[in-house]
Amino acid sequence: MVELLASGGSFNMVKAVIENGADAVYVGAKGWSRRRSEYEMDDEEIKRCADFVRRKNKILRIAINTLPASMEIENLLLKKVENYIGWGINDLILTDVGAISTVKKNFPEVSIHASIGCNIINAEDAAFYKELGAEQVVVDCRLSIDELKAIKEKVNVGLEVLVHATTCFTYLGKCIMSSYTKFTHKIDEQGKDHFLGSPNRGGLCYRICLTDWNLVSADRIVKDSVIMENRAYFIMEDIPTLIDVGVNTLKIQGREYSVSLVGNMAALYRKLIDNYLADKKGFSIHPYLDELKEIQDFRDRERKVKTSGLIKECSI
Repeated sequence: MVELLASGGSFNMVKAVIENGADAVYVGAKGWSRRRSEYEMDDEEIKRCADFVRRKNKILRIAINTLPASMEIENLLLKKVENYIGWGINDLILTDVGAISTVKKNFPEVSIHASIGCNIINAEDAAFYKELGAEQVVVDCRLSIDELKAIKEKVNVGLEVLVHATTCFTYLGKCIMSSYTKFTHKIDEQGKDHFLGSPNRGGLCYRICLTDWNLVSADRIVKDSVIMENRAYFIMEDIPTLIDVGVNTLKIQGREYSVSLVGNMAALYRKLIDNYLADKKGFSIHPYLDELKEIQDFRDRERKVKTSGLIKECSI
């Protein structure tokens, strides 16, 4: 049975996606999960979500997908994981190779998902993270169905595919443009480093790739108003094929969007998945496309406002 995983940027969002049919929900540990702090959760909020999700017989997954310093792994991360296990949380999303290896060695009962930030694009990548201790890998969103089949056939590891997300003009986690524009550093009361402007180190991305850029060569403007690729997308028509290929989890990103929007996304994908599994031969994707168009238009409006705010914030 394929899992529908949705985002939880707040307790209300966690509640909304679970009540709209998500099998699992992921939340970000504050300072550890590549988002602005208002869309992350401190330990008290995470425990509250864990209690709610458990009552609904669903799964809570914690995103810890930044790149920690050495002292943070031993002094902070392992203690966090120990607390999470005590609250009945056994699912983590990790990016850093050292963090994955250390967490698995200390807590072998934990289910680790290798994050989209791992840039897993082939079977050899998937096998590497499986050997480190990952039970499931989030594959790059631009892989073809044939490439997914190849990974599934060669590596006995769970596959996770983003059905709503944003592509970066480069691979996720490889861009440092935001840091050049605005970068600040602070250490919180627990000793955790926060690098605002660097999503990989626990800050946020200012999306400056979405401003107008000039392409310059030898002090001459070759082309003006160049906008780099940073497309928000939905996958819908491929979902039946993804299910048949054996993808284990279909993931909806969107912690920074409104609760109602992400709840509607979860409800739409839940309905599509259930109806396809109930009647594969008689299933048609077309009734879902109009509803998706409404959701997409609403998403685009929200994203435009948030992107403009981020760019203004870094004074571009």
